[in-house]
Amino acid sequence: METTLPLDYATLRVLWWALLGVLLIGFAVMDGFDLGIAACLHLVARRDAERRVVLNVVGPVWEGNQVWLITAGGAIFAAWPLLYATSFSSFYLAMMLLLIALILRPVGFKYRSKLPDSSWRARWDAILCLSGVVTALVCGVAMGNVITGVPFGFEAATLRPVWEGSFFGLFSPFALLCGVVSVTMLCMHGMVLLAWRTDGDVAGRARCFAWIFALATAALFAAAGYWVAYGIDGHVITSAVDTARASNPMLKSVAVQTGGWMANFERWPAMWAAPVLGVAAALLTAALVLLRRYGMAFLSSALSVSAVIATVGLALFPFVLPSSSQPQAGLTVWDASSSHGTLWIMLLAVCFFMPLITLYTGWVYRVMRGTVNDSSVQDNPNAY
Repeated sequence: METTLPLDYATLRVLWWALLGVLLIGFAVMDGFDLGIAACLHLVARRDAERRVVLNVVGPVWEGNQVWLITAGGAIFAAWPLLYATSFSSFYLAMMLLLIALILRPVGFKYRSKLPDSSWRARWDAILCLSGVVTALVCGVAMGNVITGVPFGFEAATLRPVWEGSFFGLFSPFALLCGVVSVTMLCMHGMVLLAWRTDGDVAGRARCFAWIFALATAALFAAAGYWVAYGIDGHVITSAVDTARASNPMLKSVAVQTGGWMANFERWPAMWAAPVLGVAAALLTAALVLLRRYGMAFLSSALSVSAVIATVGLALFPFVLPSSSQPQAGLTVWDASSSHGTLWIMLLAVCFFMPLITLYTGWVYRVMRGTVNDSSVQDNPNAY
């Protein structure tokens, strides 16, 4: 006997598309300032004591922040198995580069202050800085490749994804621009937090670079948007779509059109709020930093980061991974998800665990609040 679930298949698919976006935004906002601070370590901290202050701003929370990335990966694996299989095989070497950078981060945090030797600490500082830049850059490049389309297809009999590109082909000019947007965006976010949570010379330098990176984020994001509108081919589904059909990406027709990714903004003008907020919130962040309203500036930079990522998701919908070599094979919300029952069970788990995780995270940040300076680091035997 067929079981009727409270939510229909199409609704669950859209909900899990939105939840995936929330998880990616959560990673960018929560772990993004860690990456931005690491990337700018040598810009804001000139002496060993200053670098210890910088590292101890994020020291109590960086491990917990990475949970957002792990959760997003798990959600893709369970809710979007075709997306998981295709993206991880397509971006395999890039994923390895990302994993190496993420593995070196915790080693750098843990080992950096184990010895008082200046050359020892300088090497780990360089590794931490490089890991922050590489992680932010690779994530942005991956997003740029999603927008331009990834060269993959499927075997007709098994639906096994077949990668048809190369590692260096991932680093196209537009993808590199997206990578630079990602780096400047996360550096903006990190510098705002550093200006807020430190004092003295470190806070002064962070305030200066926060203003610079905020303006760069607004300008580069606007430039990338112009490129998408007038220079990037978007994908449009031209056949009828059965939103309740079992997942099979080869049962649709897709046309490729220049500026096709702007169709959703023409169909639903309210979506323009996302790209406008991406630029406006970055400019507001710069203004608030100059006014030394750091708490509001941090919220504004978080809003800008969220809006930038939301803009990509809204432009691509219903696509989650377009194919540049075989447009018909592009994955969409309607043909890349798990079964109806799987999505429903996972949604119940999210409704139970997400509030607990949110409350715990809020409690940790409340306990670890306050200004970090040289004296607080020296007085704490557990400091990095």
